[in-house]
Amino acid sequence: MRVIAGSARRLLLKTVEGMETRPTTDRIKETLFNMLQNQIPGCLFLDLFSGSGAIGIEALSRGASLAVMIENNGKAISCIRENLERTKLGDRALVMESDVISGLKKLEGRNYRFHIIFMDPPYNHDHERRVLDYLSHSPMVTEETLIIIEASKETDVSWLADSGYHLIKTKEYKTNKHIFVGKGE
Repeated sequence: MRVIAGSARRLLLKTVEGMETRPTTDRIKETLFNMLQNQIPGCLFLDLFSGSGAIGIEALSRGASLAVMIENNGKAISCIRENLERTKLGDRALVMESDVISGLKKLEGRNYRFHIIFMDPPYNHDHERRVLDYLSHSPMVTEETLIIIEASKETDVSWLADSGYHLIKTKEYKTNKHIFVGKGE
């Protein structure tokens, strides 16, 4: 796995050994960031269920002003820190070792308004719904915030409107998909 573009382009990233995380492939990451390329420079980026930190690091490499990464796996946190050191992007990153909801609660008082929120939760456990329900009342999410969920192809998001969100689009891949979501109607 590597950084695709930007200031840390081509640098290899460490991944967490074992089956506890599921890194986004370089091809899917490249497709995603090609879609986001005009929104990344200067943005505040929130990476939930961060794993190795590759998504947040890609955002930083492409010019995000800050990437907050929340992950509860201690091995993954070490991996994120090592990857930030390797890419020399740590000065614009905030790494939080916490479950996602607790981490979001800790962020509430910092007056962040995120431009992009990316989450890659364990598949088919309904974590995305719990996170979006929490964020529906959070000042960290505005009408302009773009939320991207990496999920299994089977993930149903018909509940989005009930939680105060709307589906912008879905991008399907061989085994999974990205769901682009906005707040409000």
